[in-house]
Amino acid sequence: MILDRRDLLKSSAVLAAGAASGCTTLVPSSRPLPHFYNDIEERTFAFFWETADRSNGLVPDRWPTPSFSSIAAVGFALTAYPYGVDRGWISREAARDLTLTTLRFFWNAPQGPAASGTTGHKGFFYHFLDMQHGRRFRRTELSSVDSTLLLLGVRFAGRFFDGNDPLEREIRSLSEALYARADWTFFQSDGRKALSMGWHPETGLIARNWDGYNEGMAVYLLALGAPVHAVAPNSWEQWTLPYSRVWRGEGANRHLAFAPLFGHQYSHIWVDFRGIHDAPMRAAGFDYFENSRRATLSNRAYCTANPLGWEGYSAEVWGLTACDGPADATIGERQYLSYSARGPVHLPDGRDDGTIAPTAALGSLPFAPEIVVPTAHALLRLHGERIYRRYGFLDAFNSSFRDLKVRSTSGTVDPVHGWVGRDYLGIDQGPILLQAANHRREFVWRFMRRDPVLRRGLRLAGFQGGWLER
Repeated sequence: MILDRRDLLKSSAVLAAGAASGCTTLVPSSRPLPHFYNDIEERTFAFFWETADRSNGLVPDRWPTPSFSSIAAVGFALTAYPYGVDRGWISREAARDLTLTTLRFFWNAPQGPAASGTTGHKGFFYHFLDMQHGRRFRRTELSSVDSTLLLLGVRFAGRFFDGNDPLEREIRSLSEALYARADWTFFQSDGRKALSMGWHPETGLIARNWDGYNEGMAVYLLALGAPVHAVAPNSWEQWTLPYSRVWRGEGANRHLAFAPLFGHQYSHIWVDFRGIHDAPMRAAGFDYFENSRRATLSNRAYCTANPLGWEGYSAEVWGLTACDGPADATIGERQYLSYSARGPVHLPDGRDDGTIAPTAALGSLPFAPEIVVPTAHALLRLHGERIYRRYGFLDAFNSSFRDLKVRSTSGTVDPVHGWVGRDYLGIDQGPILLQAANHRREFVWRFMRRDPVLRRGLRLAGFQGGWLER
């Protein structure tokens, strides 16, 4: 891998030129990245391409630790395969065949209310599936948000594979059928107005709803746009109802806050929120893309200030989100976590144990490239092969966790450099790759802006302006 400092400086200067304004504008359809970023993208793509099961299309939640499949990771994979075609890493035929295997599996997999032996219910799917047989993994929930991420990948595949050969036509047919089968009203079936986070056959709907501000935005957009089992048009009001409780900051820093950055990234991978506004954002005077930009800057500012005094935080090395961690342990006055959502402690759902995840910064590339590109370079320069290997960046690292007497089952501990996670996680690999695709060429956005389902969902949610009017 070649790290070209001149490429980095040149690209960063171009990227920074239009990033200082608080107003979001539609950027050019092609934006440069330094040469070293090619290697990050190709290695990250290889995670999805090489770990997918060729018999059913399932992608593991993590690797190399033996793992169940994450349906959200499959959604990221279905979106990644076309990008691999676009970049010349794989052929269109190879991407088509694996995509079709995946869609056929989910269409034919058993559905029903039984607690075992099924893959899903009411057109949705369990959060985790057994990699080999594709059935519910243990007592995991029927997940509304993870099914949404899967279905976004399904819909993207239907938009990309637009050829006339029978296999591409079948992809489009299955894409529409899988989406139409999902009964979104099921997550309101106990009379609630908002959408439940999920369902267990043993206990029913999960009490907690999708509302406020987090990764659940796209759940409502797909639920509103559904051709058969759509929710009521005023359901978006349930999503925005708690907004008054999550505004943070003043002036150019004011934004809807959610501490882990993944909540500001997931929906944006498929939905181009630049220049379109619902009622709350019209009142605020900026769009959700700008909101994610401000959240990204806030995350970096917190890590730069480093109020808890963790090792390794800086203006170049930053990024808090949901990720693996060293252990659930207390060492002296320090408390550490295993897998957990992380973010600035003064924000909703914020906790900070010194663990940095590369996906936090790199998944925010389109929002603030002028700070993300130097961070990607700094991670490679300062940490190198400790955190960057076969499939790109390992999930997370913690330079403060150095106690060899405290056992970590999720990675390795060095008495000088600290803890590094063992695994790559599909839901963290996805934002790294696909946000680079959007930044470079609006790759995912270009196809999804033409999706009538997404356009209908956005309009029913009250979005106006920008590309939605064309």
